[in-house]
Amino acid sequence: MHFAYDTEDVLEFDAALINTAPGASRSGEEELVTTAQLRDLLEEHGWSGRFDRDEQELAEVLEVRRDLRRVWALDRDAMVAAVNAVLDTEELAPHLVRHDGKDWHLHASPSHAPLAARLRLETAFALVDVIRADETDRLRECGAEDCDGVLLDLSRNRSKRFCSQRCANRTNMTAYRRRQAGDTVGRPDSGDAA
Repeated sequence: MHFAYDTEDVLEFDAALINTAPGASRSGEEELVTTAQLRDLLEEHGWSGRFDRDEQELAEVLEVRRDLRRVWALDRDAMVAAVNAVLDTEELAPHLVRHDGKDWHLHASPSHAPLAARLRLETAFALVDVIRADETDRLRECGAEDCDGVLLDLSRNRSKRFCSQRCANRTNMTAYRRRQAGDTVGRPDSGDAA
């Protein structure tokens, strides 16, 4: 295990949230258009606390998503500045909780705080662990040329390169086609033989 399970949970949620954007999503379209889609994403990742389930909350989460995408690609020192900026501006109330079958874990803000504030703070606390462990290289951008997605690489050998199997397959197929095209260059055409 690289991080505490609640840190990994937050980082996995962050990657999933970032990867709902048009350039990162599996469909290539915006995948966070409705409050129902937001609710489903939150439920899938076990988020608890206040949910307003309105358009304003959705707009605020989309703003958080944009900020998370920017922070995900920062180097360690720049990430420290971004994390400290969040910790300086939001309502902190760290406390241990146990809910939904999960053992004791840390929540950075009160459960009644707006969702966007909780997302920012939970991410900031998770990134504190990443920074302190000097593991920011585990937060990666997808290796596919045509994808803006991100991934959390928790593999032992740090070998994960793609946000999804789809991106890996597409990249491998493109490389295969390039190799095949290169193999045919310079070959005599079988119809030219005398």
